[in-house]
Amino acid sequence: MASNVNPTVRRRRLGQELRRLRELKGMTAEEVAERLLVSQSKISRLENGRRSISQRDVRDLCGVYEVEDQRIVDSLMQMAKDSRQQGWWHAFGDIPYSVYIGLETDAESLRVYEPQIITGLLQTRAYAEAIIRGGSPESSEQDNDKRVEVRLRRQSRITAEKDPLRLWVVLDEASLHRVVGSRQVMREQLEHVMELSRLPHITVQVLPFEVGAHAGINGQYSILEFADAADSSVVYIEGVTSDLYLEKPHDVQKYTVMYEHLRAQSLNVDQSRQLVERIAKEYAR
Repeated sequence: MASNVNPTVRRRRLGQELRRLRELKGMTAEEVAERLLVSQSKISRLENGRRSISQRDVRDLCGVYEVEDQRIVDSLMQMAKDSRQQGWWHAFGDIPYSVYIGLETDAESLRVYEPQIITGLLQTRAYAEAIIRGGSPESSEQDNDKRVEVRLRRQSRITAEKDPLRLWVVLDEASLHRVVGSRQVMREQLEHVMELSRLPHITVQVLPFEVGAHAGINGQYSILEFADAADSSVVYIEGVTSDLYLEKPHDVQKYTVMYEHLRAQSLNVDQSRQLVERIAKEYAR
């Protein structure tokens, strides 16, 4: 795969363009589905970028929308071709959250609230191994090893010398006290968090216990933002059997405001680092 082609992002952009053409034509997804003798859910999945789209699909849709400019058709066909290529993560087989990895790979910035554990991009290998094995007790050792490698590979976005991912993490204090693996694993993990938090593009804040009820009480979520104005921001909520992706401006705005409240309720950067350091030292005893 060409290094500058991200299939997930290509699908999103293509889906957005197809939705725009449908709306310009004044048609509903149901009407398009009836014309093409397919399900309405297929049209919806193509437009939201959750499934690959063939060049034949693009040709058929452009026919329904009466797109006369062949340059537009050719451009959309090329995007469809690019969207069917594989990202680096496909080499690891079936990854449940592959759509998210594709988005994260292309994102310019990422804001994360994590109430239970140290977020994946900040995890050490030992911590990641313990978390993945503990969270997937029925998975095979081979599958768990694969997930560990994918998680560590994702971290190249925050260690890249050129255009690293701008990362802002709010960790609930509970994630610092939950002993994952062993006390030694936890000490090394918290020391790793402190080290990464000193990088100019990474910010870590801790939401202390004494805050009580707060804006993130309903659970973990992430907000991904992209450099290209054509790519709308995405709120990602991880689930056990399926994940949720929110892209409507109203939804994104609501979660963004919630995140600002979390940041305001959290310890500042220096206070957070001091708390992480204190707890790390306790694990060393």
